[in-house]
Amino acid sequence: LKGITQIIFNNIPLLFAMGVANGVAKKEKGLAVFAAVVSYLTLNATMNVYLQFTGNLAEAAVAAQMGQGTVLGIQTLKIETLGGIISGLVGAKVCDRFYRIEFPLAFAFFGGKKSVPIFAFLFTIPIGLAIPVFWELFNKLLMSISWIFMNDYFGTGAYYALNRALIPFGLHHVLSSTVRFTEVGGTYLINGQPYVGILNALNEVLFNLGPSSPYWAELMPKLTGYMAVPQMITTLFRFPAMGLAMYHTAFAKNKKIAKAVLITCVMTAFLGNITEPLEFSFIFIAPQLFAVYLVLSFFMTIPISFLNISIGYIRGTIFDFGIFGLMYENTNWIQLVILGIINFVVFYYVFKYFIKRWNLETPGRESFDLVESSSELLKNRDYPEMARITIEGLGGAQNILRVENCISRLRVDLENPGLVNQEKIREAGCTGIFFPSEKHIHVVFGPHVEFVKNEVDDLMRG
Repeated sequence: LKGITQIIFNNIPLLFAMGVANGVAKKEKGLAVFAAVVSYLTLNATMNVYLQFTGNLAEAAVAAQMGQGTVLGIQTLKIETLGGIISGLVGAKVCDRFYRIEFPLAFAFFGGKKSVPIFAFLFTIPIGLAIPVFWELFNKLLMSISWIFMNDYFGTGAYYALNRALIPFGLHHVLSSTVRFTEVGGTYLINGQPYVGILNALNEVLFNLGPSSPYWAELMPKLTGYMAVPQMITTLFRFPAMGLAMYHTAFAKNKKIAKAVLITCVMTAFLGNITEPLEFSFIFIAPQLFAVYLVLSFFMTIPISFLNISIGYIRGTIFDFGIFGLMYENTNWIQLVILGIINFVVFYYVFKYFIKRWNLETPGRESFDLVESSSELLKNRDYPEMARITIEGLGGAQNILRVENCISRLRVDLENPGLVNQEKIREAGCTGIFFPSEKHIHVVFGPHVEFVKNEVDDLMRG
């Protein structure tokens, strides 16, 4: 099963490219996704050519230490999800701009939709040549500041806070890989053999030498401080505290719906080590709260350096705590629990205070009403009728310029917002309606939104 699922996780950047293109493109989304794939392949191939031309293509044995890896059979720079995001944007923008372009008669065959992957290919080449230059500067910057997050006293806090700060840009994987596989993470002499990077040393001590080795007491507290320990404190204690604070500060009328959303986000981290759902629930709508989150992550992670906690491996789920914390000897797991409880209390009260003080629109505190729909249409999942009523309430198909959806809402661009009948829309079973801007409306259908959107598309086309 692990081998089967690994193909998904190994190609997350490609999936990002496809997802970004699908979400950003305004027209011909399928074509935009195809162009994004072309762009992603071109990006990696171009970086490979650059590395070969400059003599920087690493041998396979040391590729990871040089920040390189194999992507779809191409040895290239491991820029992770950033490459997918760039390719997705290229695919979407090129598609919207060129899918109707006309060429002179001699080149007419290549016009229109057929031009989109060609332009994606051409526009990506200079990007692929430029990225290695900037990437080298970025790596030099990391090397120059590595003394900060490898400091014996506050290094764990600085590293983890920086790791969290890079999440909105998808660059936290780059920082993690740099610390895990290169000299930035240090070089450790174990039984006379040098191990470069945190993860290489951790693998040797954790899986080969074991808790009875003198290297366990000497190295494991430092190594795990950059791996699983801060992640466990976050997923097992900080996130439940943050979720509880958001729930307790949600408006009473929205608590039931907010509860379902927050439990899902917290449990995704608790069981799966995936932190983005909860973090992205407030990063963009409340960036000042994200800043508070980073400050707390810095200061509340520092104590790890002094508690001799030795719980590996990489992930921070409850299962990893049980396997590597409770089942291994000499892990000092009780210290993690004590520190985690302190973190829970601090994160809960600080988040609760600032959410109220700044009146932030965290889940359940939106400026529009969320209500539990009693619509028979929703209960019966009569999506075609829900879509018909929604279109009518929006002023008819002629008043709808564009329809998209996110995880819970229809996002609609309108010709004339004055034609909207909110009472009519509510008959469709929506749980909230609001206008982010004058001619853009959001209609909240929760997890049913995708099915409603599909029916809306069918009716609009028909």
